[in-house]
Amino acid sequence: MENFTKLKEVLATVEADVEKFYNAGNSAAGTRVRKAMQDLKTLAQDIRIEVTEKKNAGK
Repeated sequence: MENFTKLKEVLATVEADVEKFYNAGNSAAGTRVRKAMQDLKTLAQDIRIEVTEKKNAGK
């Protein structure tokens, strides 16, 4: 559950940079968006592993 909370926090913090990149054409914001997306990918994978372990532990 901790990783899911982190995922939501990263998503909330990157929202402003997404706006800056797509609406204002700010290239530096695009770099920050790409980094945040990589962080989200890592967190999502960690969540998948946790869910699988918890699911399999119940069997």
